[in-house]
Amino acid sequence: MLRFLTAGESHGPGLVTIVEGLPSGLPFDAVALGDELARRRLGFGRGRRMQIERDELEILGGVRFGHTLGSPVAVVIRNTEWPRWREEMSPEPGAAHTTLTSPRPGHADLPGMQKYDTRDARDILERSSARETAARTIAGYLAKTLLRQVGIEVISHVVAIGAVTAVDGAVPSPDDLDRIDNSPVRAFDPEVEAAMIAQIETAKRERDTLGGVVEVLGFGLPPGLGSHVHWDRRLDARLAEALMSIQAIKGVEVGDGFTSAARRGSEAHDEIYHDNDTGFHRMTTRAGGTEGGMSIGGLLRVRAAMKPISTVLQPLDTVDVATKEPGKAFYERSDVCAVPAAGVVAEQMVAIVLAQEVQRKFGGDTVGDLVAAVAAYLKRLSTF
Repeated sequence: MLRFLTAGESHGPGLVTIVEGLPSGLPFDAVALGDELARRRLGFGRGRRMQIERDELEILGGVRFGHTLGSPVAVVIRNTEWPRWREEMSPEPGAAHTTLTSPRPGHADLPGMQKYDTRDARDILERSSARETAARTIAGYLAKTLLRQVGIEVISHVVAIGAVTAVDGAVPSPDDLDRIDNSPVRAFDPEVEAAMIAQIETAKRERDTLGGVVEVLGFGLPPGLGSHVHWDRRLDARLAEALMSIQAIKGVEVGDGFTSAARRGSEAHDEIYHDNDTGFHRMTTRAGGTEGGMSIGGLLRVRAAMKPISTVLQPLDTVDVATKEPGKAFYERSDVCAVPAAGVVAEQMVAIVLAQEVQRKFGGDTVGDLVAAVAAYLKRLSTF
């Protein structure tokens, strides 16, 4: 089953991703992977570093002639800024030229410094940086490629930035993804796009930051992914864990989660219907496409809430860990709003979980074996 490991620091020589457990015969297109990495840099409100951080890829193993071999896939993303940071981030014995002793509220700085007994926040922030999500995108690209072999697609869009929220209703399809990516804020609803941009511009003028909400949609899921028998195999629980692992995500909702908490039971659930053409189906997605920790088939719908970025141009109050004197947090180059990019990362994490659950249920050392197993399962369900 797919699992992955990332390594590397934000201003180090590069980020490394190792993905193992993939079947052999999975298509691998380095150009398409580069395009997927470029999507992570999308969005109005991103900082200048998004133009600096060009993703230079090198495939180190696991792929031959455009297909996976079944062995671990290893990819390194070179950091084009490394020459500027070579002395400050050197692995050789020495000392930093500048020590960051005023931790930023909202970041991993202070608890990380306490945990690892360091008075330099750079020891913590370099790894806790959202730059690490570039490495996750490698695994996400491979997961989405695997899912496509069995007819599953995963997309995302922005439903809120700051106080501006899209009206609930229309749900994009995979065919709408290019249009969403072409939106400066990755909004499916064109009516709110201008208002979202205005919110970001206002925050920038006021030297502040904004958060928001993204929605991830999975199409073509078979019923039965996940399990009700163990807490750590419930699909909705695994999705929540994966989404909460993304930097700055502070809330996850499956379907109408929080809204349904205020509904009566007669209005909160997805009633079941059947006909000869579509078999068992639902007319609503209030539960987000899961029941009892398993997919119910068809559409999956989850949302993730991102807090405003913690690094702000009007630094927040803090305490210097060296002197214990009050002061202001240091400023590390950042964005005004990264919600559009967070949607892309959320796509990757949902795809990884779904790919793992597809493999857990259907197995297969080759893509052909996996596809055949899914087809046999769907054929059985057609007679259920």
